[in-house]
Amino acid sequence: MHRERRLVPYPADLMYRVVAEVEHYPEFLPWVVGLRVKSRSEHQVVAEMLVGYKGFRERYTSRVTLDPEHCRIDVEQADGPFRHLVNHWQFFPAENGCEVDFGIDFAFKSRILGAVAGAAFEKALMKMTEAFEARAKKIIEEEGVG
Repeated sequence: MHRERRLVPYPADLMYRVVAEVEHYPEFLPWVVGLRVKSRSEHQVVAEMLVGYKGFRERYTSRVTLDPEHCRIDVEQADGPFRHLVNHWQFFPAENGCEVDFGIDFAFKSRILGAVAGAAFEKALMKMTEAFEARAKKIIEEEGVG
């Protein structure tokens, strides 16, 4: 299990929105090649995502549980290349922004995939965090939200 807490200069409700709007991931997450929302309700999204990195492409389906009241998002794999994949996001208001609590635990079915992904994990996590923050900044600039 990897867990990270960090302060970002964006409001909690905006960061929650950026993570919850999964249909926009292909616009700003570098390895998300495609995404299709299979179903959506007030508190749950099921999405099929195509991810690609250095010639590797894999499709997986995730179930995203939304809890706007507590600014929390939980994600679990419904189908795909992982033996298991769970992650959570929670956003806490803070002075001049919010605190982001992110946790992820996963294991690939394939040992080869696991070895390749494990080597790139920290770098990918940093890129993902930067991409979500850049998306929040873009929304503030375009919509004046914040």
